[in-house]
Amino acid sequence: MALFRRRKPSTPASRDRPAERADLDHLADFVRTRRGVEAYVEPRTTMTETTVIMIADDGEWTRRRIDGPDGARRFAHALGIPIYDVRLMGYPQRMRDYNERRKRRPELF
Repeated sequence: MALFRRRKPSTPASRDRPAERADLDHLADFVRTRRGVEAYVEPRTTMTETTVIMIADDGEWTRRRIDGPDGARRFAHALGIPIYDVRLMGYPQRMRDYNERRKRRPELF
């Protein structure tokens, strides 16, 4: 019986991967093919690295990893789009409305 046996110290395993070029290409393509896109930086958590969410004027959105908040700002400025911190601004209502429309009528999306 091993009730009082010492556990090996656990090293936190990274469950996430860093940002890749494909992530940046996807975000840039989203900006090129949608109108009124804004970027929102999402903070690093225990499970994921920093992410950026791009939200179009109709509420459609996409999320990808990014190399930190400063990398997100540089990327957004290079694309010429506004960038906000989601902790300060929250998510826009148009995104919530879009998610609700998708939930109610998934066959349209």
